[in-house]
Amino acid sequence: MVGITGTPGTGKSAVADELRSRGIAVLDLKTTVAPYVIGRDASRDADEVDAEAWADEFPYHEGYLEGSLAHFLSCDKIIVLRCRPDILRDRLAPRGYTAEKIAENCEAEALDVILSETVEMFASEQVYEIDTTYKEVKSVTDLIVSFVDGKTPSSFGTIDWSEYLMP
Repeated sequence: MVGITGTPGTGKSAVADELRSRGIAVLDLKTTVAPYVIGRDASRDADEVDAEAWADEFPYHEGYLEGSLAHFLSCDKIIVLRCRPDILRDRLAPRGYTAEKIAENCEAEALDVILSETVEMFASEQVYEIDTTYKEVKSVTDLIVSFVDGKTPSSFGTIDWSEYLMP
């Protein structure tokens, strides 16, 4: 079970589409959370999911999983996609997100929120962090497949976007 996680806009769906184009099945985790939605946060324009209950009941799935909650699952390997906050803002703007939601996601990315959560839950050899800021989707996908196949070692913790926290 291989998870692909990251802040919205880092390239998870694009990578999942590329994997599918290569004949590799990928489960979109958004399709699995509906029974665990416990409310709607209108101020954040987001569903509130009981991630703990969802993860506890999630069955083992052979193959790739894609979604911003993948790092809550008991994956064998986990890939964290990252994107520089100013570029992430440009990627999120066309999605119709509110300014607050865009700012929240950019701040989460600058603070390494998903990476920090991931590193707390997995052994270091299970985690692979990729900066997607200027990489082509095919290149990112090649890196993921290489890591999953054991040809590329674990790597994380070298990206620092804390400078984007200051106005």
